[in-house]
Amino acid sequence: MRTAVYNSLIPQVVLNTMNGGLRFALTLPSARIVSLVLRFFLLLSLFTVAASAATDWNSAEQQLARKIVAITGPGAVTLTIENHSSLSRRDADIIGNGLRSTLGALGLRFVKPDQSAGSVIISLSENPGSYVWVAEVRQDATEHAVAMVSMARPESSAFQHDASSFPLTLRKTSLWSQKDRILDVAVLEENVSPTHIAVLDSEKVSLYRMLGGKWQQEQSLVLTHARPWPRDLRGRLILARDHLFDIYLPGVICRSSSTLPLTLNCRESDDPWPLVTAASAMNGASANFPSFGAQSTAPAALPAAAQMAAFFAPSRNFFTGALAPGIGKFTTVPKFYSAAFLPREKYLLWLFASVDGPVHMVDGVTDLTAKLNWGSDIASVKTSCGAGWQILATSVANENASSIRAYEFPDREPVPVSAAVDFSGDITSLWAQTKGDAAIAISRNKETGDYEAFQLAVACSQ
Repeated sequence: MRTAVYNSLIPQVVLNTMNGGLRFALTLPSARIVSLVLRFFLLLSLFTVAASAATDWNSAEQQLARKIVAITGPGAVTLTIENHSSLSRRDADIIGNGLRSTLGALGLRFVKPDQSAGSVIISLSENPGSYVWVAEVRQDATEHAVAMVSMARPESSAFQHDASSFPLTLRKTSLWSQKDRILDVAVLEENVSPTHIAVLDSEKVSLYRMLGGKWQQEQSLVLTHARPWPRDLRGRLILARDHLFDIYLPGVICRSSSTLPLTLNCRESDDPWPLVTAASAMNGASANFPSFGAQSTAPAALPAAAQMAAFFAPSRNFFTGALAPGIGKFTTVPKFYSAAFLPREKYLLWLFASVDGPVHMVDGVTDLTAKLNWGSDIASVKTSCGAGWQILATSVANENASSIRAYEFPDREPVPVSAAVDFSGDITSLWAQTKGDAAIAISRNKETGDYEAFQLAVACSQ
């Protein structure tokens, strides 16, 4: 039976306390009596407020506990409770104790992993409007289920964090700026920071090397195309295995040579664009760029199933929704601007920032939509921090500023894990780097009108 005393006051105890206090007060001077009575009722009101707040936790605890036990049935499990929200340690401990007590009353026993029939991992997370608690239940190698409850956040509980309170840090490194629109940037070599880059714009791709603290141009290759570009041009610059890079543009694909000096071969094509590229492609860099392959190894290869491509509308600025090869039973999704993915134990969860606004979450069996108040650009990054995979997503603060923040997904609800990184203007593109552990963000500075490219990398906060 649940015994936690924070949920409600015991009426008889309160009554006895009041009677004893009043009897004592009658023996004191009148001024002292008034002071004591006021203090007593102030304390009583504080107890009542605390009890009311705890009752709110109790309702959610009961809901989640019942959902968990409906999956596990009574028995022995290992239980882990993790706080990924802005809740204080005290509140998280209170909730944890309440969940343990309620689960115990419903028939669960908590034991060590070698004695359990399964495991329950509860994540206390949140979004701008609600607290979200997610329970991941594993009973054996084949059975895996998720239970979730949410509750409205109090109006007085602002969804704000000090930057130091986030578990991860999103680091922004300036790479390049120019008047002409930048479509993408590829980091060819890096040490502590990038030292060799390729910059793609509407008419050329240029290679730069850092020498004496300044970027020096090595080579510039002209893009050839028979048709005029669409008004809002987009393009990707992707490093390759047996040559330096490929360029994807609307209706055009360009391929670099594998020897120096570089040449560029462009042709008309309606081939799909890669949505993500394998980090293993980095291991086969051309012998002409030995330091590139040695210094740019990825933290881990992306899953083979992530080799997904999508068809780009040749006269527009979005993907048509047709996928190659597809995600489970889905070979098409709604038109989208960008995509990202998150590896799960047995599948990949794909996220598509659709043209009509919502984010579509596709796992091969279902297509769920969510209005997340994100911008049109998202990207996946693989790191050694947190859950190991994060989603970078844009948002628009106002007409003069934008930002990018890192999120994790305990289930289908995003949890912010970094402070927002601000940009002084619109973000025009966000692409994951080929090796998968960082992203390239490009924005147009509202004050100068220049296009600016930045590398975004996730770091584990101390």
